[in-house]
Amino acid sequence: MPGFLRTVATRAAPVLRGHTVSQRASVFTKPAKEKIGPVETAIGLGMFALAILGPSGWILAHLEDYKKKV
Repeated sequence: MPGFLRTVATRAAPVLRGHTVSQRASVFTKPAKEKIGPVETAIGLGMFALAILGPSGWILAHLEDYKKKV
């Protein structure tokens, strides 16, 4: 039975997938046109940290409020 299912799956998979579009990664080997300064780097890292840690910090800060709602 497993051999039969494998045969059906291998023959049906290309039909079910349809036409696939090949994607290529765009990799650049040249150096950056403009240097990024330390201030811009700090702002960028701060924004990423806020975006990742902000929501979880909000939930942890308001955990008691969420416990009372249930």
